[in-house]
Amino acid sequence: MSDWWRNAVIYQVYPRSYQDDNGDGVGDLPGITRRLPHIASLGVDCIWISPVFTSPQKDMGYDVSDYCDVDPLFGTLADFDTLIETAHGLGLKVITDQVLSHTSDQHPWFKESRVSRDNKRADWYVWADPLPDGSPPTNWHSHFGGPAWEFDPQRGQYYLHNFLAEQPDLNFHNPDVQDAILETCRFWLDRGLDGFRLDTVNYYVHDQKLRSNPPAQKGPQVMATDLYGMQDNIYNKNRPENLEFIERLRALTDEYADIMMVGEVGDMGDRSIKLMGEYTQGKHRLHMAYSFAMLSPEFSADHFRSCIEGFQQGAPEGHPKWSFSNHDVERHVSRWADHSVSDDDMARLACAMLMSFEGAIGIYQGEELGQTETELVYEELTDPPALRFWPAVKGRDGCRTPMVWESAADNAGFSTGTPWLPVKAPQAARAVDIQGAAGTILAFYRDAIAFRISNPALQKGRTTFLNLPEPLLAFQREAEGQMITCIFNLSAEPQSLTINGEASLIGPKNSELAGHGLTLPGNGFAYLHHSGELRLSA
Repeated sequence: MSDWWRNAVIYQVYPRSYQDDNGDGVGDLPGITRRLPHIASLGVDCIWISPVFTSPQKDMGYDVSDYCDVDPLFGTLADFDTLIETAHGLGLKVITDQVLSHTSDQHPWFKESRVSRDNKRADWYVWADPLPDGSPPTNWHSHFGGPAWEFDPQRGQYYLHNFLAEQPDLNFHNPDVQDAILETCRFWLDRGLDGFRLDTVNYYVHDQKLRSNPPAQKGPQVMATDLYGMQDNIYNKNRPENLEFIERLRALTDEYADIMMVGEVGDMGDRSIKLMGEYTQGKHRLHMAYSFAMLSPEFSADHFRSCIEGFQQGAPEGHPKWSFSNHDVERHVSRWADHSVSDDDMARLACAMLMSFEGAIGIYQGEELGQTETELVYEELTDPPALRFWPAVKGRDGCRTPMVWESAADNAGFSTGTPWLPVKAPQAARAVDIQGAAGTILAFYRDAIAFRISNPALQKGRTTFLNLPEPLLAFQREAEGQMITCIFNLSAEPQSLTINGEASLIGPKNSELAGHGLTLPGNGFAYLHHSGELRLSA
């Protein structure tokens, strides 16, 4: 078996918003297939496709009602097979989201489970009696607001839902549930899928004793709403038994050649880095994991260093995946705008940083265009948390608006119909068709990815950080006799460094090297190649 995934660059496709080929305003599988050459031209290794399974679409496909079929909104199983075959022909691996912690309330399993307390699937979901006063069994919050429990009068019990009430949580303490879930994963592996992105991978198992969470020790951390972060969420997720199922899932994937699993660790701060380590430890758990640590508003050298060093120390045998954007967070060019000279400068800096990080790298569609967050009004929203808590919560629609292909075409070439989310002028101005030339963000991404691939130090080298003051992030990577020092200015103000040693600038750069002086403009960066010791001072 190969380790193709270790240094892979993985491109996320959000199917609703990539390319609509049938004119209904929603992206589909034939549309993705048509646009695969664009993805291949970036030089990436793999595509991750967000859910396309049968679903009522209450949470845009993350509420699955049939794990083993494609929703007609996106196409057919035959369309899926064609996509895999075409991608493989272009040298691209394909992984899909697997949403295993919960189903839709329209899934046949849940419909049967809620009928009575003694049917064959009665214990397939997390059911519990009300407390004596009728209140929910625990104090756990839902990510989407309100209690994580919904009362069902048919059973006279509450059921657990960490997200929408229409997304009941499966009971992974039941071995029959685990067996059934594993069979759904086998279905896709048998169709030639190359692996899974595991949604909310630390949520599968709940505390069987149903203990309430204590208050958060470090103050609230805002996620979908601020209430969730006011608890130390130790009983509704992150349970030690969770690892036992992951090990069963790894054993299944090991029956196939060259399969990769990457888990989304739904947590924040130091705990998320610790969990990434636990979940990737050894060769019997996940191949790699990522968290929201680098998907946050934090933008400092100390933050990025602490994320990477924390993982190195907590999981010396584990493997990370690092991303700056995805379908759940504000696009990073907009999120970090306070630290940028311009949107384009931030786009280049972020790309240069990502391509130098040790581990696998994730790119979210449109990131290669320097795409910014779309500003929406309430009437344009579709995201449940935003609809419920607007304007305090803007939701995730702003990062999910359609991919832009042709700047002058209707809907920027995404659809001939009315798009499910609008395509606005600032986004259309970054279309693919006007970014082919040198100097564009798209050209920069292609060059930066090629640079990463062609240099052993950036592919395999261990990371050693250099002690420079904020806002400078600097580290060295070395492999196969090659040593590269990577330096990034995380501010809009110019920075100057003195170099002790002989070095030369290589690869993409936004800096000037004259003698022993290195000048970094705002959001500047440099890759220094050297054979001997190199010391930097600010």
